[in-house]
Amino acid sequence: MRPLVEEMIGGPAWLADLAMIAVQIGAIFAVIMASAIVLVYAERKVSAFMQMRIGPNRVGPWGILQTTADMLKLLSKEDIVPRAAERRVWALAPVLLFVPAVAAYAVLPLDAGLVFADLNIGIFYFVAISSQATLPFLMAGWASNNKYALLGGMRTVAQMISYEIPLVFSLLGVVMLTGSMKMSDIVGAQRDFWFILIQPAAFLVYVIAATAETNRTPFDLVEAESEIIAGPFTEYSGMRWSLFFLAEYANLVAVSAIAATVFLGGWQGPWLPGWLWFTAKVVMMIYVFMWFRWTFPRIRVDQLMSFGWKGLLPLALVNVVVTGIGIYIAQQWRG
Repeated sequence: MRPLVEEMIGGPAWLADLAMIAVQIGAIFAVIMASAIVLVYAERKVSAFMQMRIGPNRVGPWGILQTTADMLKLLSKEDIVPRAAERRVWALAPVLLFVPAVAAYAVLPLDAGLVFADLNIGIFYFVAISSQATLPFLMAGWASNNKYALLGGMRTVAQMISYEIPLVFSLLGVVMLTGSMKMSDIVGAQRDFWFILIQPAAFLVYVIAATAETNRTPFDLVEAESEIIAGPFTEYSGMRWSLFFLAEYANLVAVSAIAATVFLGGWQGPWLPGWLWFTAKVVMMIYVFMWFRWTFPRIRVDQLMSFGWKGLLPLALVNVVVTGIGIYIAQQWRG
């Protein structure tokens, strides 16, 4: 594709590189916007199925235009800015939250050779980028000049930092097995078997920690409406409010794609094209996260912290130790 871009531009190489980056960023934004529209509709249908309801069925055939109608409604809503808010920080928070959600897609291998940036530190890049989402939540809570919003922002930071640690350790076992943090190497190492078969505990820890990282039930204490109104979102309306939830769905797709890449063989699979296998695995993981949301009740904040530090983290550490022992025994056996 790059030679085609160079021919179309007819300029220096750096200009072609810049154009390629712009095309890639545009493609990522297009995927996120399209997936958000589809996933909002899918989540409503999944929840309706689990609760024996019909779900959206009025706007468009089978209600497929309901999400579009909601988007138009949000665009037409008044943008209310709190009088006592720190306006610049308050306005910047939803935008900054969306940035790491988009940047995480850069290292996802969609097929053989189809990856925007196949970095040598792909896993580390994903963890580092996703951890940046904690700051915008705190910015939104503090800048709103609302006690409930500030409390929600602080709880969000505590939750996300606490669950990032077991998430990192759950990925460490796979890195130890492959000896690489490069996404394409991790997918290539699963040619014969998927890592979920030899790292089931790591997969379980990852799924639970990723659920908390994306602030979804049963860990949706960010917007615990029965306790703190809407947390850091309380003072936001219209499209600013929707950016928070657009970022949530972007993160949902990202963590599902990482799970498919690291534990489910990525684009590897028989007969079908690689990108189709990858899409199917990501959709399956998204369904699992939606299933969690509409099955389990929200837990208390003290239960949330206790479970993360006393349950998930020790399990993740034990998995790392067992993996290290297994690798050592295998090396001795071969030697």
